[in-house]
Amino acid sequence: MNGVDAGGSTSILHTPMSRERYFICPHCGTRSMGTDRTAGFRREARGCDRCGFAYLFELLDDYYPAPNAAFFSLDSDARIVDCGRGSFELTGIKTEQAIGRSVRDVLGLQFDDGSDHISTALEWEVRVKSKPVRVNAEHDLPARAIADIFPAYDDDDGGVLVVLTPTKTNDS
Repeated sequence: MNGVDAGGSTSILHTPMSRERYFICPHCGTRSMGTDRTAGFRREARGCDRCGFAYLFELLDDYYPAPNAAFFSLDSDARIVDCGRGSFELTGIKTEQAIGRSVRDVLGLQFDDGSDHISTALEWEVRVKSKPVRVNAEHDLPARAIADIFPAYDDDDGGVLVVLTPTKTNDS
């Protein structure tokens, strides 16, 4: 925006530019963009416009989950708060069987490098991408997947979104 100051010279007034943020729904996987983390003038978290889920995860950059990816939303204690799109297909576990239980007990994730990447993402609030993992879900055959883990960038609850993309190689 241009303006004229008291001395008659032209100046440029700088207005802060709002940054577009990327969001993903932990339930249906819909990606969206917005300039605010909250819903309008309220302090409530943004919800999903497509499925109506109560909150979205903010991403640092755009992320395209695979069509067969499974979504698991965890609280700050690594307990499952929602099983989203693709979770039943990967694990055979219904959402109501998993809610409130430790992700370690329900999914039995064993990362190839021996690390606990979920704890790392929770403790340090960092994104962990493309980690090969073995999924040993209850009552199901072991499956191979690639894990992408996204921390919640909120000041209140913490938590992470775990996205597991099945790979073609299954363990027996």
